[in-house]
Amino acid sequence: MTKTLVIAEKPSVAQDIVRALTPVAGKFDKHDDHFENEHYVVTSAVGHLVEIQAPEEFDVKRGKWSFAHLPVIPPHFDLKPVDKTKTRLNAVVKQAKRKDVTALINACDAGREGELIFRLIEQYAGGAKPLGKPVQRLWLQSMTPQAIREGFEKLRSNEQMAGLADAARSRSEADWLVGINGTRAMTAFNSQGGGFFLTTVGRVQTPTLSLVVEREEKIRKFVSRDYWEIHASFAAQAGSYPAKWFDPQWKKNSDDAELRADRVWAAHEAQAIADAARGQPASVTEESRPTTQAPGQLFDLTSLQREANGKFGFSAKTTLALAQSLYERHKALTYPRTDSRALPEDYVPVARQTFEMLATSGMAHLAPHARTALEGGYVRPSKRIFDNAKVSDHFAIIPTLQAPSGLSEAEQKLYDLVVRRFMAVFFPSAEYLVTTRISKVEQAGKAHHFKTEGKVLVKPGWLAIYGKEAAAEVPDAKEGDKGQNLVPVQPGEKPLASQVDPKALKTKPPARYSEATLLGAMESAGKQVEDESMREAMQEKGLGTPATRAATIEGLLAEKYMLREGREIIPTAKAFQLMTLLRGLGVKELSRADLTGEWEYKLAQMEKGQLSRATFMAEIAAMTERMVRQAKEYDRDTIPGDYAQLSAPCPNCGGVVKENYRRYACVGKPGAEGCGFSFGKSPAGRTFEPQEAEQLLATRKIGPLEGFRSKAGWPFTSEIVLKYDDEAHNYKLEFDFGDDKKAEESGELVEFADESLGPCPVCGAPVHEHGSNYVCSKAVPTAAQPTPSCTFKTGKVILQQPVERAQMAKLLETGKTDLLDKFVSMRTRRAFKAHLAWDKEAGKVNFEFAPSKFPPRKTPAAAAKTGAASARPVSAAAKKAAKPAAAKKAAAKTPKAATAKAPRKPAAGKAPSPQLAAVIGAEPVARPEAVKKIWAYIKAHNLQDPKDKRTIVADDKLRAVFGKDQAGMFELAGILGQHLG
Repeated sequence: MTKTLVIAEKPSVAQDIVRALTPVAGKFDKHDDHFENEHYVVTSAVGHLVEIQAPEEFDVKRGKWSFAHLPVIPPHFDLKPVDKTKTRLNAVVKQAKRKDVTALINACDAGREGELIFRLIEQYAGGAKPLGKPVQRLWLQSMTPQAIREGFEKLRSNEQMAGLADAARSRSEADWLVGINGTRAMTAFNSQGGGFFLTTVGRVQTPTLSLVVEREEKIRKFVSRDYWEIHASFAAQAGSYPAKWFDPQWKKNSDDAELRADRVWAAHEAQAIADAARGQPASVTEESRPTTQAPGQLFDLTSLQREANGKFGFSAKTTLALAQSLYERHKALTYPRTDSRALPEDYVPVARQTFEMLATSGMAHLAPHARTALEGGYVRPSKRIFDNAKVSDHFAIIPTLQAPSGLSEAEQKLYDLVVRRFMAVFFPSAEYLVTTRISKVEQAGKAHHFKTEGKVLVKPGWLAIYGKEAAAEVPDAKEGDKGQNLVPVQPGEKPLASQVDPKALKTKPPARYSEATLLGAMESAGKQVEDESMREAMQEKGLGTPATRAATIEGLLAEKYMLREGREIIPTAKAFQLMTLLRGLGVKELSRADLTGEWEYKLAQMEKGQLSRATFMAEIAAMTERMVRQAKEYDRDTIPGDYAQLSAPCPNCGGVVKENYRRYACVGKPGAEGCGFSFGKSPAGRTFEPQEAEQLLATRKIGPLEGFRSKAGWPFTSEIVLKYDDEAHNYKLEFDFGDDKKAEESGELVEFADESLGPCPVCGAPVHEHGSNYVCSKAVPTAAQPTPSCTFKTGKVILQQPVERAQMAKLLETGKTDLLDKFVSMRTRRAFKAHLAWDKEAGKVNFEFAPSKFPPRKTPAAAAKTGAASARPVSAAAKKAAKPAAAKKAAAKTPKAATAKAPRKPAAGKAPSPQLAAVIGAEPVARPEAVKKIWAYIKAHNLQDPKDKRTIVADDKLRAVFGKDQAGMFELAGILGQHLG
């Protein structure tokens, strides 16, 4: 009997498919890597199992990155397995090649990326010739059993998916061409002066970075201007009411966006208006009109990420992970990686069933509103909600018919956000009565007008779902002249201007991007679009897709092009340097977000069959060639840009020090030439912020700073000093490792004289002071362990904040320090408060911000229910690491002698486990000796990964010891400790 192979994207989805098919297709037998019955074989990938690569003759290794090898535009792409998942790939390919498997079903996620994952596996399985088995597509919007069964009844043909498959491959190949060539060309350009200065660029990430840099440039160039508002209080018979002066003749000036009808630009003029109006009676005119406010549209992924970032401070990555969990694991939400905000027109009955589920679900805070909607007949056809023209491959994110249980706090918050929005779109609009009152004061033949606006909530409509039942809770209530209930003024009454005062204010620069506003800018490729319908039209020309935007932002943060400070996203000096380079070379496609947005639009056209793959790839190849040519043929000494002049003088001659593209250099005193003093802007691959360069010049010392990389690619921390060189008769920049240098460079053994501060959070060994750091005793060479096996190290001074011994001891015991208040940001020069906390996931000490620093916005009614938001955690893993029990457990593993001041005695030999004995022999052995023996075995059998020598690829014997296919070199000591009795 022939069978059909179903390939899902993840194991959990494969299990869901099996559970859904069992009632209709029969019981499945479970095997190691697949499920099988009479009709189907069900297996899964684990994300991408195969990636594209250039053919061998086109591949250029890292050490040979030069213009001579560029551009790399291969005629076709080969495939290579993803190293970490080779075993899974082989298992899937084995099933695909079975003779009794005569057809395939692509059950990967319903989107461009899911299509690519399957297509590359299918191509790899075929080898030199196509696999030749017919393919159908399972397209799931929901993961409930019923939805899966319906999906199998409506499988799509391979021809229907051809456009999506072309777009998926084109996106992947375009990213490779631009990323590889761009990164190599910019790295080659930046490394011309020597060294290796890795400069990464990407088809989507670099234009996204340009948005952040352009915003920061506007902020830096912004010149604040003084202006005045005139605020008044009028006394009527029924009470007083506030008002603000305005000019009724004012007209908007497009040349100066700061001008407003209620702003005065001279102090004396504002004071004159206030003095003239004070104590005078006013004639009052009023106009009242009803107005409505419609609810927001249903969520797509980007709008959900923006809302969750604004309300809860969730990063885009976190929101996507939570939504994916609610879709995949809990079956509570529909497919989240969508760019649609509408539902299919035949979905009205499903929406009604969803309300019925919510009404009877037991969710007390949601059920009453669901019952109100059902009793009021709110669920009915509406083009605003149900519109086939606005539904692409996916529809909006809504709750499924399955009520969830066992949600985490964060999952519950996101689920509630989606459910409330889903219900709100069916509810009536909120109704207000808006009253505009003009109080006119006439004095000495001149009229002064003051405006007051009152807004009264008449019918809450959809706002009731959010607990907004009263006028005091209207969304746009503002102090002064808007949102308040107005006391009545009788006909003919002339209230007195009892108080009139000018208020001095300053214009403000544009706000920095938060993750929410950056996602919005990516969605519209940087075009400032306020109108929601216009923003929808721009979505097709956005940067990336809803599914990839979070990863793009995280990639820029990981590459240190941007950093998060609270909820603000700030570009680093490295980002400014890259944008200066791209602009100077004329690579507009990567330095202008709107141009790159066109590519995403073309990919969307390809999905619909309106653009050929060949045409798109020819454009990408031409752009790649032009980008490399611009860098290769650039023949000037420096790149033009907006460079800084430092205020600190040259240490050698007292002249002026100016920035250029590559260096900070002395240009001499007025009328004289420079003395030759200069230092590179990016020593060891870390770019100085202008403030850091300023401090280095002023004090001739800065640090310790993190983020440097050695020639071998290892990260390190160091102080930077300017030292006088007798031979050159000038100052030069040097790294200063302090007391650490002795051990780290010479290999000299370290003896600790201080008492241990506590157990290392990585391996449990004692932590001591050493030079300018706190280090694990196993992170430096000691008599007991000449070869370091741990990585724990953290500075005694972090961003100008001294970290006392008592605070480090507290961090090691509880997971975090007290709230420290002397940190100073190198980028903004602003002081900030934070805890230092152990981040197990990142493997280092990180910041954890106090709850009060960036409180989430919340509705008045919700405030009482949810309480104050907790601090933005370092990570979920860091919370676990902070538990005292974990620290006590680590301390229990620490030998008592390890905390004594006297030199440690050699550790006694311990019997190895049978698994370890098979590698190093059965003789009792101390852990340092066991490490040496296992290293001898690793080197003898050539088990180090050739691409990353720090990774050991296990053979059968080591797999029994490691419990997995590979291990990092720094894990060895910990693993062996578990095998020594």
